[in-house]
Amino acid sequence: MYAAVRRYEGVTDPAEAGRRVAEGFVPLLRQVPGFVAYYWVDAGDGVMVSTSVFEDRTGAEESVRRATGFVRDNLATLLPNPPQVTAGQVVAAG
Repeated sequence: MYAAVRRYEGVTDPAEAGRRVAEGFVPLLRQVPGFVAYYWVDAGDGVMVSTSVFEDRTGAEESVRRATGFVRDNLATLLPNPPQVTAGQVVAAG
């Protein structure tokens, strides 16, 4: 399995961002081959973190591409700063 983690800082409206992600982005992500799971977390203080899990690297990389486009087209005013992106192979899970 592979995972991609994106950390967004300076989020202006976490509740609205969560609504848009749940209604618009999650359905897009579920269409990516190898989709396993997705989580959108409000970490407080204007920080939100997403975690995408896929069966393979190709799916994880596609999730990063789709997230970039979705943020640009639907969340730019709510997520004004580019995310910190970390991706890699899952080496332990519970």
